[in-house]
Amino acid sequence: MIEHNHGNLLIIGGAEDKQNECTILKHFYQEAGGRDSRICVITAASNTAGQAGKVYEDLFRRFGCTDLEILNIYTRNDGNSQVMVDKIFRSNGIFFTGGDQLRITAMLGGTALGKALQHLYERKVIIAGTSAGASVMSDNMIIGGQGDTPGEDIIRMAPGLGLIRGVIVDQHFAQRGRIGRLLTAVALNPYVLGIGIDEDTAVHVRADGKLRVIGRGTALIVDASNVTVSNVDELFTGRTLTLAPVKVHVLSRGYLFDIVERVSYQDSTF
Repeated sequence: MIEHNHGNLLIIGGAEDKQNECTILKHFYQEAGGRDSRICVITAASNTAGQAGKVYEDLFRRFGCTDLEILNIYTRNDGNSQVMVDKIFRSNGIFFTGGDQLRITAMLGGTALGKALQHLYERKVIIAGTSAGASVMSDNMIIGGQGDTPGEDIIRMAPGLGLIRGVIVDQHFAQRGRIGRLLTAVALNPYVLGIGIDEDTAVHVRADGKLRVIGRGTALIVDASNVTVSNVDELFTGRTLTLAPVKVHVLSRGYLFDIVERVSYQDSTF
């Protein structure tokens, strides 16, 4: 059973709607305080940080945010900047843009800003991330892999920021056919839940341990905790994966998943 997580995370599968109803981004804005929000956008994942930050600055200001900071993190010195730390500590909403998740951990892992993020997570400040910014939320993250058949070649992993523990997140999920690599990631540690999130879809994980699905696609949750058949020890000899039985939850908006008890049900408040 996964330990209880105490934070407030909005994990977005990428390519969220930025032009029409903007359901996911407006949800983040409201969770951050609406017109009273103080939002920090962190562009560490992007190699075009200024451009990435400007997109979200324009959106959140259009929603009504008047207190917004763009934190462009280019080096680890930036991650240890007291100016940056002060800015993030006064925020009540933090948003990670997409790009390369390894850039985020390389620039923030173990820095003053990384420690501040953990502190804010424990204070239940809403922290959101899209695409690479979603993958980096967990203690272990998928950073790559090729092919469709589950096996050794389909997965590469690295440490993440460790905000939420006991899960592995994959994004752009249905659109890029990533179920094979999520199954492989879970097979390597069946204790961990795999969460695959479609584009323009998010899961909101609150302090109560409930995961709520938002947006137009689905979240696919893989639970291999009761596996009795596995050849994971043979993957690195060229074998493809055998894993059974595996429980899969496919959830759309209006449904909940309890990440502690590992059960799903309809949201009575929806």
